[in-house]
Amino acid sequence: GADGAVTSIGVVMTAAALDGLPTRAPGERSDVPYLLPMPASGPKTVVDHVVVNWEPAGHAPSKVYDVPHFDFHFYVVDRGEVEKVVFASPDASGAPDQQPPAELMAAGYILPPGTAKSKMGVHAVNPASGEFQQQPFNAAFIYGYYNKRLTFIEPMVSLAYLKSKPSVSLPVSRPAKYSWPGAYPSSYRVAFDEAHQVYEIALEDLR
Repeated sequence: GADGAVTSIGVVMTAAALDGLPTRAPGERSDVPYLLPMPASGPKTVVDHVVVNWEPAGHAPSKVYDVPHFDFHFYVVDRGEVEKVVFASPDASGAPDQQPPAELMAAGYILPPGTAKSKMGVHAVNPASGEFQQQPFNAAFIYGYYNKRLTFIEPMVSLAYLKSKPSVSLPVSRPAKYSWPGAYPSSYRVAFDEAHQVYEIALEDLR
């Protein structure tokens, strides 16, 4: 911004990055993670690091997110804290000790069983989103928690939608409070830059 404040944080992928994406065999880890450290210089933001998870077969719930897609995890805790995230099963996300206080949950979001993943967190979803209403999954926005505190914010984007070369800015439902001080997104953008032949997935309107 004009005052020097950061208003956007994003990931840029070349068009060629979508060619020859890896697959996973049965029994292997379902996703392929790519760690992206934040720049060592420049202004500090609420984001500590980013992990892009390529999901060649998608993931649960079935008939919602079980299509090839990317999960863009913008972590607001450091990698050491992420390593401490451990669950006995995916259903741990429905346990009372993982339910954040109401003021930390964005309007319309729930934390259902089946979304807990070790070294990541529990995933809060908005069941009013189109993909839960039998519409194709294009893009979604997820909040992640561990032990009732925010750990990541996550745009998810399907491979098919990226290949359609979209240019959209979508609103983000914000909670009344956040676990950590800082500027958080009010929208996120999924776009293809024709001139530079790159895809941009960005958290925007940080405040």
